[in-house]
Amino acid sequence: MTTLLIADHDGHAISPATARAATAARALTGTVEVVLLGGAHSLAAAAAKLSGVDRVLRIDAPGDLSVEAAAMLLKALAEKRGADAIVAAATSASKDLLPRLAALLDVMLVADVVAIESEGVFTRPLYAGNALERLRSRDPIKVLTIRATAFEAAAETQAPAPVEEVSWTDWERVAPVPARRLVSRDVTVHERPDLGSARVVVSGGRALGSAKRFDDVLTPLADALGAAIGATRAAVDAGYAPNDLQVGQTGKIVAPDLYIAVGVSGAIQHLAGMKDSRVIVAINTDPEAPIFAVADYGLVDDAFTAVPELTRALAES
Repeated sequence: MTTLLIADHDGHAISPATARAATAARALTGTVEVVLLGGAHSLAAAAAKLSGVDRVLRIDAPGDLSVEAAAMLLKALAEKRGADAIVAAATSASKDLLPRLAALLDVMLVADVVAIESEGVFTRPLYAGNALERLRSRDPIKVLTIRATAFEAAAETQAPAPVEEVSWTDWERVAPVPARRLVSRDVTVHERPDLGSARVVVSGGRALGSAKRFDDVLTPLADALGAAIGATRAAVDAGYAPNDLQVGQTGKIVAPDLYIAVGVSGAIQHLAGMKDSRVIVAINTDPEAPIFAVADYGLVDDAFTAVPELTRALAES
């Protein structure tokens, strides 16, 4: 069995979610080949160090390659390599790419897999994580997106896998670059840990009242803990935080060691994105807030008083 693992990257670094997807790919018996579409050559070396990877295929694709062309290219590659499965972490990029690829292959997309029981039996969440579906796929090629928080990251190996360079010119007839062109790309750079892979996350809700109060309350606490900052959908919609900090069913799925929810009521949409965190701390003035039902520790108090006190205590410890 051959599994193609589509690496998620920004051109300079491989997403931490890819290392977790590598663990899932390894659960499918056989050979694991990482596919890199473009990006720096150093990315191939980094991917080659992931434990369980047997080969890295770096395709020298143009930077403005469209998702439609990428899907056609991957279809041809899967057929050429005799792939039995195609796996990627459930990122925004793969959610755009893999449904198109599954359609081209005329197979079902199995999305948000949280457990792999065998080569054709998978578990995935339904209804905002309130139910788990166990399904069997009989498709000749399994196309999967992996919920990265459900798997441990693959360790680095001391014996890197071989890297095979693939020239784009070999694929131009299969996946020609369409007439569209990339005009610009906006990249948001955060000094804090990546929200999706941070060990500690501090999140705020709409109850914080404004963007200024959101920053004034959460930033010192996050600094003290070396944490990433998250936000509920309501807080994002109100303009307190940018969209890429949203945690929830329509945002990012996180499962840090410590999740601190400040002024978060605990709507189902938000709980779906963080309830698998190892330890959940909730601070809210409403003792009936749904967030307390999933919290390991709860504090019924005013966040504008409690959080600064907590921050000072951490600074003094």
